[in-house]
Amino acid sequence: MSYAAAVITVSDRSAAGDRPDTAGPAAVAELVRAGFECDEPIVVPDGAESVERALLAVLAGGARLIVTTGGTGVGPRDETPEGTARVIGRPVPGIAEELRRLGAAETPGGMISRGLSGVVDPVPGVTAGALIVNLPGSPKAVASGMPVILSVARHVIDQLAGGDHS
Repeated sequence: MSYAAAVITVSDRSAAGDRPDTAGPAAVAELVRAGFECDEPIVVPDGAESVERALLAVLAGGARLIVTTGGTGVGPRDETPEGTARVIGRPVPGIAEELRRLGAAETPGGMISRGLSGVVDPVPGVTAGALIVNLPGSPKAVASGMPVILSVARHVIDQLAGGDHS
């Protein structure tokens, strides 16, 4: 079964057109390669409000897996986790913990990623439920993080729909 996915790139510079988005397209390519239906990344400026709005929009559009890139650090406008926390119903911390573990093994900066992972529970007529995962904004973090996400994404989506443990 093919599920809809979405990628949201969170970057003031990319949203302003000052820097090309390279992480978002890398995430989209991995999702498509894994059999998910995924359009080009949506690029939004940093900030909790813009992240929250973008997440709600792609949920309303039917996305079952949402990957964000960027805004997970400790900079003044790095508020992707805060915007994500407003949308997820239940955290799934093991995914974020594994992403941090891998990131820290690659570079010490991986330890400061504040990315979250969690689910949005199904609401009849509103959303079928979704998995949301925050990745750092570098293509390297996307390359190492997407296999982690893809290893559990279909199982999580199936579980949200009431599927049995497999």
